[in-house]
Amino acid sequence: MRKLGTVIAALALVFGFAAPAQAAPGTPCSIHNGACLKLSTNEAWLIYNGTASYGPVPVTHGRPGYETPTGTFSVLRKVKDDWSVPFNAPMPYSVYFTDNGIAFHEGSLSDLSHGCVHLSHEAAVTFFDNLFVGEQVQVVW
Repeated sequence: MRKLGTVIAALALVFGFAAPAQAAPGTPCSIHNGACLKLSTNEAWLIYNGTASYGPVPVTHGRPGYETPTGTFSVLRKVKDDWSVPFNAPMPYSVYFTDNGIAFHEGSLSDLSHGCVHLSHEAAVTFFDNLFVGEQVQVVW
Protein backbone atom coordinates (compact mmCIF):
# COMPACT_ATOMS: atom_id res chain seq x y z
CA MET A 1 0.00 0.00 0.00
CA ARG A 2 2.85 2.38 0.81
CA LYS A 3 4.29 1.82 -2.68
CA LEU A 4 0.95 2.75 -4.28
CA GLY A 5 0.92 6.04 -2.36
CA THR A 6 4.44 6.80 -3.58
CA VAL A 7 3.43 6.05 -7.18
CA ILE A 8 0.37 8.30 -6.90
CA ALA A 9 2.46 11.12 -5.43
CA ALA A 10 5.02 10.75 -8.24
CA LEU A 11 2.29 10.82 -10.90
CA ALA A 12 0.79 13.92 -9.30
CA LEU A 13 4.14 15.69 -9.59
CA VAL A 14 4.67 14.56 -13.20
CA PHE A 15 1.22 15.71 -14.29
CA GLY A 16 1.32 18.98 -12.35
CA PHE A 17 -1.28 18.24 -9.71
CA ALA A 18 -0.70 20.05 -6.49
CA ALA A 19 -1.67 19.34 -2.93
CA PRO A 20 -4.78 21.15 -1.71
CA ALA A 21 -4.04 24.80 -1.01
CA GLN A 22 -3.40 25.73 2.60
CA ALA A 23 -4.50 28.98 4.18
CA ALA A 24 -1.88 31.72 4.14
CA PRO A 25 -0.62 31.89 7.73
CA GLY A 26 -2.64 34.42 9.71
CA THR A 27 -5.47 34.57 7.15
CA PRO A 28 -8.47 32.45 6.13
CA CYS A 29 -7.43 32.53 2.44
CA SER A 30 -5.52 30.06 0.30
CA ILE A 31 -4.21 32.34 -2.46
CA HIS A 32 -0.48 32.79 -3.03
CA ASN A 33 -0.29 36.47 -4.12
CA GLY A 34 -3.01 39.09 -3.85
CA ALA A 35 -5.59 40.12 -1.27
CA CYS A 36 -7.72 38.28 1.26
CA LEU A 37 -11.00 39.66 2.61
CA LYS A 38 -12.98 38.16 5.50
CA LEU A 39 -16.46 39.68 5.50
CA SER A 40 -17.60 38.30 8.87
CA THR A 41 -14.81 40.07 10.75
CA ASN A 42 -14.40 43.11 8.48
CA GLU A 43 -10.69 42.41 7.88
CA ALA A 44 -8.41 42.35 4.86
CA TRP A 45 -4.82 41.33 4.21
CA LEU A 46 -2.29 41.50 1.42
CA ILE A 47 -0.65 38.16 0.71
CA TYR A 48 2.78 37.75 -0.85
CA ASN A 49 4.33 34.34 -1.54
CA GLY A 50 1.66 32.61 0.54
CA THR A 51 2.13 34.72 3.67
CA ALA A 52 0.28 37.76 5.00
CA SER A 53 2.51 40.73 4.18
CA TYR A 54 0.14 43.47 5.41
CA GLY A 55 -2.84 43.43 7.71
CA PRO A 56 -5.24 42.64 8.99
CA VAL A 57 -6.72 46.06 8.34
CA PRO A 58 -10.30 47.09 9.13
CA VAL A 59 -12.77 47.36 6.25
CA THR A 60 -16.43 47.94 5.59
CA HIS A 61 -18.22 46.24 2.72
CA GLY A 62 -21.60 45.87 1.05
CA ARG A 63 -24.83 46.70 2.84
CA PRO A 64 -27.92 44.47 2.60
CA GLY A 65 -29.05 44.35 -1.01
CA TYR A 66 -25.54 45.29 -2.21
CA GLU A 67 -23.51 42.46 -0.66
CA THR A 68 -19.85 42.08 -1.56
CA PRO A 69 -19.63 38.76 -3.41
CA THR A 70 -17.64 35.83 -2.04
CA GLY A 71 -15.28 33.79 -4.19
CA THR A 72 -11.92 34.12 -5.86
CA PHE A 73 -11.47 36.91 -8.39
CA SER A 74 -8.63 38.54 -10.32
CA VAL A 75 -7.54 42.16 -10.08
CA LEU A 76 -8.89 43.65 -13.32
CA ARG A 77 -7.72 47.25 -13.22
CA LYS A 78 -6.59 50.07 -10.96
CA VAL A 79 -7.63 53.73 -11.04
CA LYS A 80 -6.03 56.20 -8.64
CA ASP A 81 -8.73 58.91 -8.76
CA ASP A 82 -12.01 57.29 -9.78
CA TRP A 83 -15.61 58.42 -9.32
CA SER A 84 -18.71 56.24 -8.91
CA VAL A 85 -21.26 57.57 -11.37
CA PRO A 86 -24.20 55.47 -10.07
CA PHE A 87 -23.59 56.49 -6.44
CA ASN A 88 -22.07 59.95 -7.07
CA ALA A 89 -19.12 59.33 -4.78
CA PRO A 90 -15.32 59.45 -4.93
CA MET A 91 -13.38 56.18 -5.14
CA PRO A 92 -9.73 57.06 -4.52
CA TYR A 93 -7.14 54.30 -4.97
CA SER A 94 -9.58 51.86 -6.59
CA VAL A 95 -8.48 48.28 -7.24
CA TYR A 96 -11.29 46.57 -9.20
CA PHE A 97 -11.77 42.82 -8.87
CA THR A 98 -15.20 42.17 -10.40
CA ASP A 99 -16.57 43.06 -13.82
CA ASN A 100 -19.53 44.87 -12.24
CA GLY A 101 -17.51 47.53 -10.45
CA ILE A 102 -16.62 46.07 -7.05
CA ALA A 103 -13.28 47.42 -5.82
CA PHE A 104 -11.10 48.02 -2.81
CA HIS A 105 -10.87 51.80 -2.32
CA GLU A 106 -10.53 54.51 0.29
CA GLY A 107 -13.82 55.06 2.06
CA SER A 108 -15.74 55.22 5.29
CA LEU A 109 -14.93 52.62 7.91
CA SER A 110 -18.30 53.21 9.57
CA ASP A 111 -20.72 53.36 6.61
CA LEU A 112 -21.51 50.24 4.60
CA SER A 113 -20.95 50.41 0.84
CA HIS A 114 -22.83 49.41 -2.29
CA GLY A 115 -20.58 46.34 -2.60
CA CYS A 116 -17.12 47.86 -2.62
CA VAL A 117 -14.57 47.33 0.14
CA HIS A 118 -13.76 50.52 2.05
CA LEU A 119 -10.26 50.95 3.45
CA SER A 120 -8.57 53.71 5.43
CA HIS A 121 -6.44 56.13 3.42
CA GLU A 122 -3.20 54.39 4.44
CA ALA A 123 -4.55 50.89 3.70
CA ALA A 124 -6.07 52.00 0.36
CA VAL A 125 -2.72 53.43 -0.77
CA THR A 126 -0.92 50.26 0.35
CA PHE A 127 -3.41 47.97 -1.45
CA PHE A 128 -3.23 50.18 -4.57
CA ASP A 129 0.57 50.12 -4.59
CA ASN A 130 0.91 46.39 -3.89
CA LEU A 131 -1.89 44.68 -5.83
CA PHE A 132 -1.27 44.08 -9.51
CA VAL A 133 -3.55 43.26 -12.43
CA GLY A 134 -3.98 39.50 -12.61
CA GLU A 135 -3.32 38.83 -8.92
CA GLN A 136 -6.06 37.12 -6.97
CA VAL A 137 -8.58 38.51 -4.51
CA GLN A 138 -10.22 35.89 -2.31
CA VAL A 139 -13.38 36.91 -0.45
CA VAL A 140 -14.63 34.59 2.29
CA TRP A 141 -17.45 34.93 4.76
